[in-house]
Amino acid sequence: MAENQKDVVLDVDDKPAFGQWVGLSLQHMFSMFGSTVLVPLLVGLNPGIALFSSGVGTLLHILITKREIPAYMGSSFAFIVPMMSLMQTTGYPGVAAGVISVGVIYLIIAGIVAMIGTDWIDKLLPPIVVGPIVMVIGLSLAPSAAQSATLLNDKYDIRVFLVAMLTLGVTILFNMKLRGFLGLIPILLGIMVGYIAAAVVGLVDFKPVMEASWFAMPDFEIPFVNYQPHMYWNAIIVMAPLALVTITEHLGHLMVLDDLTGRDYMKEPGLQRTLAGDGAASVFAGLVGGPSVTSYGENIGVMAITKVHSVYVLIGAAIFAILFSFVGKLSALIQSIPGAVTGGISFLLFGVIAASGLRILVENNIDFNLKRNLMITSSVLVIGIGNAYLQVGSGDQIVQFSGVAIATVLGIALNLILPKEAASETEL
Repeated sequence: MAENQKDVVLDVDDKPAFGQWVGLSLQHMFSMFGSTVLVPLLVGLNPGIALFSSGVGTLLHILITKREIPAYMGSSFAFIVPMMSLMQTTGYPGVAAGVISVGVIYLIIAGIVAMIGTDWIDKLLPPIVVGPIVMVIGLSLAPSAAQSATLLNDKYDIRVFLVAMLTLGVTILFNMKLRGFLGLIPILLGIMVGYIAAAVVGLVDFKPVMEASWFAMPDFEIPFVNYQPHMYWNAIIVMAPLALVTITEHLGHLMVLDDLTGRDYMKEPGLQRTLAGDGAASVFAGLVGGPSVTSYGENIGVMAITKVHSVYVLIGAAIFAILFSFVGKLSALIQSIPGAVTGGISFLLFGVIAASGLRILVENNIDFNLKRNLMITSSVLVIGIGNAYLQVGSGDQIVQFSGVAIATVLGIALNLILPKEAASETEL
């Protein structure tokens, strides 16, 4: 067992007791809820459908990966810009074509990987590349957390900052001091304390909760039922290439999970299955009216903090998401959690992911006295964290590759190109 695996509370295939199961699953659902419903709100889609498709997508991913990978599928931020543009021109039918095309790209690449194998991955992604990339995945999200923890309606608000710090502080305290079952749900408890504090200082709007009905059917958008599907080539051309961006993020999340669980998921159940799981989840989302989905760093952060890696906990979270998508008041209650609370929690969740990347470098004894290692790490970190993105096209045809994607490609390229030692080092 790996060093970082000795204190695992629940391993991937362990089933928690029922009471624990409910609490742990709710903790995961609360952690991903804010981001999952934010995407449809920005784009103009129904949040209930996004919640429903994320739950079903997660179950599909877990089924396809043979219940071996504890991952949650939430709404992807990578496609917000093209989806917003398409909603103004084609409406959801165009978005659906794009979302389904993204899933199809995943499935095609999964088929290619199944044919040629994954041995090439070890060469492309050694620890000197994986560690900095994992750090970037966590730290690149830091501005989002900081913004949520300081701003209210795009203006600085001291109440937001204080609630965020309180939420962070009590979550750290719970994580360090609580034992037994309560020690497994410090994030859920932190959210509850933060929510109460936010309500006391007037950051919570209860009106939508009071007005929401108990039962609310999501506004599904199903082809041949709600609309006649067409080949929206513009939507496909704009969105499909972005699948290459999210695939790099997919690989990064697998690296983090490998480190957390002590497994090699690219070998078993295999990269072809993880890609197929993501692809199937996106195709399903496109068929019911949701946005494209991807694995969530928030949930990986929860697993890193709690040491609970059980896939059954993620199954429970998915089931809760599906159920909550039909319960109007519960969905409204969760949506009422202010950014101050989610921002405070995100400081910890995103930071833990970054720390996992640092641990990869330490455990593999990466020597930073070698210029090669220093060049690779420094370039990846600054480009990824600074989000030095590549944008091509114009108008409605813009395709943007995030700093995380650029940093990943650069790290792989530098590892393949740079010699083991610099010229000045060979002279010593």
